Amino acid sequence: MNLDLQLRSSIRSAVSALFQVQYDQLQLQPTNAEFEGSHTLVCFPITKISKKSPEQTATAIGEYLVAHSGIVSRFNVVKGFLNLVIADKVWAEVFQSIYADKNFGALPSNGRELMVEYSSPNTNKPLHLGHLRNNFLGYSVAEIYAALGYTVHKVQIINDRGIHICKSMAAWQLFGNNETPASNGLKGDKLVGKYYVEFDKNYKAQIKDLVGKGMSEGEAEKQAPIMKMAVDMLQKWEAKDEATLQLWKTMNGWVYEGFNETYKRMGVDFEKLYYESNTYLLGKEEVLRGLEQGVFFKKEDGSVWVDLTSDGLDQKVLLRADGTSVYMTQDIGTAILRFRDFPKIEGQVYTVGNEQEYHFKVLFLILKKLGYSWAEKCYHLSYGMVDLPTGKMKSREGTVVDADDLMQEMADEAEKQTRELGKIEEATDAQIKELSEIIGLGALKFFLLKVDPKKRMMFDPNESIQLQGHTGPFIQYTHARIRAIIRKAEIMGVQPSEKELTQIAVLEAAEREVIFMVNNYINKLNEAARDYSPAVVANFAFDLAKGYNHFYQTIPIFNEDDQIKLKFRIAFSQVVADVLKKSMKLLGIAVPEKM
Repeated sequence: MNLDLQLRSSIRSAVSALFQVQYDQLQLQPTNAEFEGSHTLVCFPITKISKKSPEQTATAIGEYLVAHSGIVSRFNVVKGFLNLVIADKVWAEVFQSIYADKNFGALPSNGRELMVEYSSPNTNKPLHLGHLRNNFLGYSVAEIYAALGYTVHKVQIINDRGIHICKSMAAWQLFGNNETPASNGLKGDKLVGKYYVEFDKNYKAQIKDLVGKGMSEGEAEKQAPIMKMAVDMLQKWEAKDEATLQLWKTMNGWVYEGFNETYKRMGVDFEKLYYESNTYLLGKEEVLRGLEQGVFFKKEDGSVWVDLTSDGLDQKVLLRADGTSVYMTQDIGTAILRFRDFPKIEGQVYTVGNEQEYHFKVLFLILKKLGYSWAEKCYHLSYGMVDLPTGKMKSREGTVVDADDLMQEMADEAEKQTRELGKIEEATDAQIKELSEIIGLGALKFFLLKVDPKKRMMFDPNESIQLQGHTGPFIQYTHARIRAIIRKAEIMGVQPSEKELTQIAVLEAAEREVIFMVNNYINKLNEAARDYSPAVVANFAFDLAKGYNHFYQTIPIFNEDDQIKLKFRIAFSQVVADVLKKSMKLLGIAVPEKM
């Protein structure tokens, strides 16, 4: 039963009967919490055809609906807002249709395709806290669109070439003594990251030494021996020097093994990987084509640029004077290659931090100037930085919070609290470890996803792990509580049937509120997809869990003598548990059966 469609149809009939006009531009919204009702009709626009005041118009429509619709039981008017109270029997019918729909919350294929890019790391250092928000956002957006019937292609571009990669390579050659992940037991991405830090330390020392000898700082930055070594490596790499390529492949291989281990723990996956080392060549071809066509221009030093000043932006370099490419070059090639690989996609979603907003404005504009109409279908899912309270988490390098360390500390804290609460004495150590992983990672993901992506946020590990409050563990605990209720009902032999549920005619207020929320699930998914915001789903799940807990605290379940009501409340609980599980799954979060 689609209540919204039926209600809109009834309202249109009321307007037509009362004012002899067909009117389809209805503004229907959720009722403000301080007033009775679930749906509110905004009547101000209708006064143009009713020729009455907003209050008179609302009252007339409300009276008609109560008398003729069979949906509305009563109403109240606040100025020009008509607050509608849906009849209990209608809410019961809505619930019955949800309970009978075993695929509720997952729409069939709509034949549409979308691509979502996320993670997209550099192969010169391990993943960090920012990557966690990035991966969780991109993965969740992809899952939300998939639930709405889209075929979603999850991809990442691995920035595996460039001067930053050569910095790690140069430092390893100078100071590595043939160290490998196998020889020291360090994850490959962390080993390579160690030498990236080593490069920076030595680079700064060399600059200081050259400046002390009378060289300007700008010249010292160029002439520092370790930097010249890295630049030489980049040129050799692009010239396909065999020794340089072999070192590059070896060190990147270490990094990929480390990344894969981290991704597995994060719970994210990818359908296809793109590598900058492949896509930058296509980007260079496109830049040269654009140069021939007059879209770009060449400066005296041989570098190639695009002039976007007439578009309110500035000039942007696309190829350096030495012929090497920049980030923009490979992004041009990557975008084109993806539309060639997946010609049916309606667009690409780039999950990248808000510090790159200008970069993507330039990228999309360049693609448009190159003649690619699909450039307008590209979207930058921009997100804010994540801050941590001082001293809350360890940092591997003093400035960057390592993703592996943070996930481990969340699991450790979850285990500590689980053992302190002592609710699972019969569980084995392995089961406690598994549960702690679910709770710790769930707390981390939920806290990072519950905030609108565009906002900068403060991640408080201690707050995120609490069983009470706006947290993932609160929702996980609610699900576990409901599953305990279902198990008890099964032991008692209480088995709801669809036929018996049709006998429910009167509902408690807490039941109506929860059914309203559950019925709004698909609307929330559509809202989340439209705004590319998993926060909509996260907050829906929290509100639903909170609504169920209010029901649980105010309405007895197993003390109910009426068997029809008892079975209804068991079915009601089952539906809530299922929707909570589906909602959390879209966020990449598991919910335990026991907790």
